[in-house]
Amino acid sequence: MPSANTRSTPAAGRRAGSLLVASAGGHLTQLHQLLPRLDLGGAATWVTFDTPQARSLLAGEEVVFARYTAPRDVRGVLANTALAARLLRGRRFHTVISTGSGVALSFLPLARAAGARVHYIESATRVLGPSATGRLLARVPGIHLYTQHAGWADRRWRHAGSVLDGWTSERTRPQPIRRAVVTLGTMRTYGFRRLLERLVEILPPDVETLWQTGCTDTAGLPITARPAVPAHELDRAMRAADVVVTHAGTGSALAALRAGHCPVLVPRTHALGEHVDDHQHQTAREFDRRGLAITAIPDRLGYHHLSTATARRVRRVVDPPRFPLTGLGGVSHGRRGASGAAGSSGPAG
Repeated sequence: MPSANTRSTPAAGRRAGSLLVASAGGHLTQLHQLLPRLDLGGAATWVTFDTPQARSLLAGEEVVFARYTAPRDVRGVLANTALAARLLRGRRFHTVISTGSGVALSFLPLARAAGARVHYIESATRVLGPSATGRLLARVPGIHLYTQHAGWADRRWRHAGSVLDGWTSERTRPQPIRRAVVTLGTMRTYGFRRLLERLVEILPPDVETLWQTGCTDTAGLPITARPAVPAHELDRAMRAADVVVTHAGTGSALAALRAGHCPVLVPRTHALGEHVDDHQHQTAREFDRRGLAITAIPDRLGYHHLSTATARRVRRVVDPPRFPLTGLGGVSHGRRGASGAAGSSGPAG
């Protein structure tokens, strides 16, 4: 059952500010990191899935937990549509913003029908064109659509910037690898054992490694696997690590950037049953192009990739560009979550 976090719920009919909707993992991380650049004023309520990442990242925020929606999960979309109807019926949100994925289909069309200003920001993972969610929402009149990649912007899809604009990298000397973090994100339906098997081969046994493995089958591997790690703990481990290796999920990659690392990104492959499509290959190339990651496929991943990653440090851009939404602007956000003080980035889907 969906549940609310510790903050009280406004009474029915009360003007409730903004509604921020995102699946857990990379979608949630992107929206959280974009928030200070959106010029969104007033109080806000979050809708996401109940995961350790979400509870850590949004600690102190008002949160409504929706039913987990897997890729192409029609039942999950319908179940959350009922939740959206109840929430929107009781509270008049003036602005609704989402970075996807399937949970956006449950909330955004109903919010637009209720008269809210509705904004859908396509995930940075979609380098060449919109996701299935984006294509469906493009059919709903009145929803403002944004791409994080100028290459496929058009009259319907506006380019207002990217979450990656907030980061830059610089070269340093390679560092010894004594501690490592390996994270496969929070997806519940796709494993990535190929990456774990390869890392077992190339990581020296004396490297202290945190293995966050999601739903991946780890039977028989000589590792201490943890399916989920709270965002604050993962963030702390990344900051203490010498290298971070992750699937090419945007949330996991952004968590590594936040910790100051140039991560080693290893994309999942659709043909091998590792994801719903091959967008992680696009994501890896985009991070690599910006100098924000070292990329490799599992079969070619070597220790030299890890060593190269230690020779590049990542830092935040001091004054990242605004991400202007149509009809908004000029209002300082002024909320705890805007600066990231409410929590730290966690694993991604």
